[in-house]
Amino acid sequence: MIAADGAQLGVISRDEALEQAREQGLDLVEVAPLEKPPVCRVMDFGKFKYQQKKRLNKGHTHHSKNKEIRLRPKIGEHDFMTKANRARKFLEGRDKVICSVIFRGRENAHVDEGFKLVARLVVELEDISKVEQAASMHGRRIVMILAPK
Repeated sequence: MIAADGAQLGVISRDEALEQAREQGLDLVEVAPLEKPPVCRVMDFGKFKYQQKKRLNKGHTHHSKNKEIRLRPKIGEHDFMTKANRARKFLEGRDKVICSVIFRGRENAHVDEGFKLVARLVVELEDISKVEQAASMHGRRIVMILAPK
């Protein structure tokens, strides 16, 4: 028999081992049933099962999601920084960021402003991200995808 602290108590009868386990408020668990005599251990069996399950689930991975931030060509300085900080939080959370610049009406005549805005965002987030898909025009939008480094 093995005690709760790991000390070996030697060969004792089953009834005596059960009595010692009950006194400590723990369980008597047979750990090597094929040995002669069988080896038992005093332990908290519920805690042992919990730790085994926790050890199995340790290899969980993050499933990346696509998050989107939308910009307009005439965005203000503070609003741009707020959007950039939001994108930074998404990237720190290991998610991809889709950056869209949306044009309406006469803004379509100044697509170059949108590309400057996207380039500025890339420079702002270059320490934490890499460009997965370069900025390109899709209808009335400029779309770019950033992935975490």
